[in-house]
Amino acid sequence: MTSPDPTSCRHPLRLLLLVPLLLLALVSACSAAEIQLDKIRLPPGFHIELFAGDVPGARSLALGAKGTVFVGSREEGKVYALIPRAGQRPKVRVIAHGLIMPNGVAFRDGSLYVAEISRVIRYDQIEDRLTHPPRPVVVNDTFPHERHHGWKFIRFGPDGTLYVPVGAPCNVCEKKDPRFASIMRMNPDGKNLEIFARGVRNTVGFDWHPETRELWFTDNGRDLMGDNIPPDELNRAPRPGLHFGFPYWHGKGIKDPEFGDKMAKNRFVPPELELPAHVAALGMRFYTGTMFPAEYRNQILIAEHGSWNRTTPIGYRLTLVTLQKGHPAYYQPFAEGWLQHGEAWGRPVDLQQMPDGSLLVSDDRAGAVYRITYQ
Repeated sequence: MTSPDPTSCRHPLRLLLLVPLLLLALVSACSAAEIQLDKIRLPPGFHIELFAGDVPGARSLALGAKGTVFVGSREEGKVYALIPRAGQRPKVRVIAHGLIMPNGVAFRDGSLYVAEISRVIRYDQIEDRLTHPPRPVVVNDTFPHERHHGWKFIRFGPDGTLYVPVGAPCNVCEKKDPRFASIMRMNPDGKNLEIFARGVRNTVGFDWHPETRELWFTDNGRDLMGDNIPPDELNRAPRPGLHFGFPYWHGKGIKDPEFGDKMAKNRFVPPELELPAHVAALGMRFYTGTMFPAEYRNQILIAEHGSWNRTTPIGYRLTLVTLQKGHPAYYQPFAEGWLQHGEAWGRPVDLQQMPDGSLLVSDDRAGAVYRITYQ
């Protein structure tokens, strides 16, 4: 299958003055043509398929108690429900719109939690009300309003609290407000909001080790220091109150040229693993299912969204981090092919393990969710 003409797909407005109806047809055709799953390379025995299309800007994923997959977005301002149907692809329904970057979604006790820029809201008994969603309950509306790295990934931890990061409102900066560049947590009702970890530039994915219950998270490194530094990071936070370096230190010991002298090197926690610079590591999950081979169990899969300002593009793939004695021992590609000849037709964002052990992958460029299985 050949790639679509990038000029025609990426700049359809050039045809606007000519044939409006052709424009609409072209946009739809480009959206469908960009999904090139035959280009995805996986380890032997694995298979990838389209789980749901027509999910523009698909970002974070959450699974409901009745099998509904909820999908957040950013600029689209929408939250989607992928409603299961026997023998068919799920039905895609928009259950919320007009929100401000509702990237984060989390499900607990029948309710869907959605994170906007400055607040977290909740839709109660949502799986029983998908055709007529209820008005949201405001859980907490005290988060900063800055949009730069303001979109949020949220998830409930094993301690029952909701973890909500607040990204740095800049490429690199030092802010008096201690909430910036942190991971916060709060009770499900929005009370007792506190900072769990500091010095985290922008995490858009985290999970807890299934045995130790320790928090692991990805973090995106700063820009404008070159193609190869600083690295993105995979971090581990075994307890609250730790500082992970930003904006003073990057990776395991790269001093920031502007802020590095303001913190001693021994005061921050270095990453468990330095990832390649600019891969934009986002969603990550410990695989705990039984469908994949045994060697994947309790290992980490990461969605690398892909570089936006590197001379040679990098990322646009899923990677596998294999742990030994609780620490990363191997890092390797798991699924790649969204990047073809320097052009990306898709950008993986988040991962969601399903009850049968298969793995869902969201893609905000192609507007789709995929399913990876093993036979």
